[in-house]
Amino acid sequence: MQADIIAGVATGAIAHAALVAGEMRLPLIYVRSSQKSHGMANLIEGDVSVGKTVVVIEDLVSTGGSSLNAVSALRKAGMNVLGMASIFTYGFPLAVENFKQADIELHSLGNYHDLIEQAVHTGYIQPEFLKTLEGWRKDPARWRPKS
Repeated sequence: MQADIIAGVATGAIAHAALVAGEMRLPLIYVRSSQKSHGMANLIEGDVSVGKTVVVIEDLVSTGGSSLNAVSALRKAGMNVLGMASIFTYGFPLAVENFKQADIELHSLGNYHDLIEQAVHTGYIQPEFLKTLEGWRKDPARWRPKS
């Protein structure tokens, strides 16, 4: 299936989505985190066409909350969300589960695991810190540094 429209998640991903839309010669829309309090009170800006297929572009995925709120808004508007592409994801277990529950496939250009691997490879991070860094990634909300 091919995308008809590219959607950016406001505000961080709008520029990335514009680049993708321009390269693919597709229309661009964007989804706010909440409705405007003035004017038309739009949540989605651009040509929202019922039944059109859209790919969502996000800059950073942590828990997936704002990303999946955008997907929900697009679906409520009658659009078919094909999937999401992001610049980076932490790969938090909560996000993986949230995307699974929402039945959305996420493709990311970069991820936490690869970033840390490269940081160790270049000497930016010492290998003895890997256990700590992985502990944080598994459960950042409850993670606490060891005394």
